[in-house]
Amino acid sequence: MTSITRPVVSLFLLAVAAMALTVACNKDDAGPEVGPHEHVEPSPVGTTQTVLEKTFNLKKTATFPFEIPAHAVRPHLHGIIESFVRGAVGTPDDVANIDFMIQNQEQQDEALANHPSQALFSVEGTHNQAVNFDLPASLDQPVKYYLVFQSSDESKASKVVRASFRVDF
Repeated sequence: MTSITRPVVSLFLLAVAAMALTVACNKDDAGPEVGPHEHVEPSPVGTTQTVLEKTFNLKKTATFPFEIPAHAVRPHLHGIIESFVRGAVGTPDDVANIDFMIQNQEQQDEALANHPSQALFSVEGTHNQAVNFDLPASLDQPVKYYLVFQSSDESKASKVVRASFRVDF
């Protein structure tokens, strides 16, 4: 090699090395692929979520969905249900009785299909009820639940329900 070729080759190799280093530094470091079971999201621990704060008329059934976020280890549902018949002075309290259930998605689907269904939690024939219930952990996916209110009897009287529910994580 001639004395001029050596510096040219050295300069060329130096330029190739610099380009390779630039490409390597600019490449996004995506890291290894992460499966959905390994995905980490902020934990809801230490927070409270209002699920239902409402007064409503109930003739037959009223359903209110709510969702527990992913990674909720110990969600605790608590609330109060009160029901009464508007303008019913001097009537027995049981006229205002309702049934209450907490259902998961599968149980709700069964109920909507008019199949016999179960509930995670239920109270029959109440007009004043405190509810305290630990829901299952949600793991890596959000989980949907339903608060279901039903008239306890076949009377035509419309009932007024006041419901206040929260979930602590």
